[in-house]
Amino acid sequence: MKAGIGYCNEKDSFVSGEIIARQAISEGGLSSPDFALAFCHGQMDHNEFYKGMRKILGADVQIIGGSAIGIITNNYLSYKGYPSGAVVVESGGIGYHVASENGLDKDEKETGKRFAAKFPQKTQEKLLFMLYDSIKKPGDGNAPPLLNSSSPLIEGIEEVLSLGIPIIGAGVLGDYDMNPTNQFCGFHVGTQSVAGIMLSGDFEPYYRIMHGCTPLDGIYHRITKTDGPIIYELDDKPIVKMIDDIYGHQNWRDQKPVSLLTIGVNHGDRFKEPEETDYVNRLILGALPDGEGVCLFEPDLKKGTEIQFMLRDSETMIASAKNNSGQLIEQIIEDGKKPFLGIYIDCAGRAADYLNISTEEACEVQKTLNQYDIPLLGFYSGVEIAPLLNKSRGLDWTGVLLVIAGN
Repeated sequence: MKAGIGYCNEKDSFVSGEIIARQAISEGGLSSPDFALAFCHGQMDHNEFYKGMRKILGADVQIIGGSAIGIITNNYLSYKGYPSGAVVVESGGIGYHVASENGLDKDEKETGKRFAAKFPQKTQEKLLFMLYDSIKKPGDGNAPPLLNSSSPLIEGIEEVLSLGIPIIGAGVLGDYDMNPTNQFCGFHVGTQSVAGIMLSGDFEPYYRIMHGCTPLDGIYHRITKTDGPIIYELDDKPIVKMIDDIYGHQNWRDQKPVSLLTIGVNHGDRFKEPEETDYVNRLILGALPDGEGVCLFEPDLKKGTEIQFMLRDSETMIASAKNNSGQLIEQIIEDGKKPFLGIYIDCAGRAADYLNISTEEACEVQKTLNQYDIPLLGFYSGVEIAPLLNKSRGLDWTGVLLVIAGN
């Protein structure tokens, strides 16, 4: 496998696509590209960006990707202006199959089934890299946005595909206002779509999940009233009033999403010291205008689920990015493998400007991959997907580092 990275921050979307594709081919020394992963900011004209890339790549190279709030490469990290980026890949004998399906806003699970059915069943399948439209319906002044849920989408895929194939990917997001997004679906630009590439053959996918939340306290609360992504009550008490008491004021209700507090589910032993790898966290998109409940980024927390309030901890987040990226590359080297490509899927809520901190945690990933001269493409997402505790899951406020390695 050979991979080249391209980056641009140019308002003209067509020109940006041209520059990125040309740069990636040059940097990778590619003579016969097979596929590309590409992302551009939500403000850009995705059709023009796609056409610009297509002009350089030719008619046969499949392009998957879509909207992104920002881009991370070996040399750049930006979520301001018009950032866009791509990796163009020459597969070198690694098997690949690209597929896409639309209709997410109508039924995520059925869309997942149709999507998965488009992949040939092979015994050497190693990884499904998947991207989907996060936004079902943008919000307005009276209601938060409605989101497509990763949980039923993954369920639908896993009903059709062989068990045990890791699913890694993202729900794409183009800006912090959660406007509609686009997806690059191989040979066309779509919306309300899921697109992915199945990789098979002589390589190994390695990945790590970077966390960064710690429990507010040791108290568990049970969800007693919920409807889809909206939680109304914990322990038979209004959740909004509970959060008012945590903050000591109501100003947090104006934050979309809520900047400090998340909701976590501990999948480990509740009586041992908390470990970040045991938690699945959910961002709080915001309070409902009437103050009756809060809306989460995913609708998978049901009545009866025990949760904890979690604090976003920037120091823990940065340390996790540094330690996990370093340990992952060390593991690859210990296994006698050569890393070909790194892909970093980073929650947009972890960006330094968004958190009002001075250090970008993604810089730790940059440093590690640059130290080992590994091509890197990263992007800021809405939802991250990776296996956690033996199941592929939608995650919030994480970074997922995927490294493709071979002999």
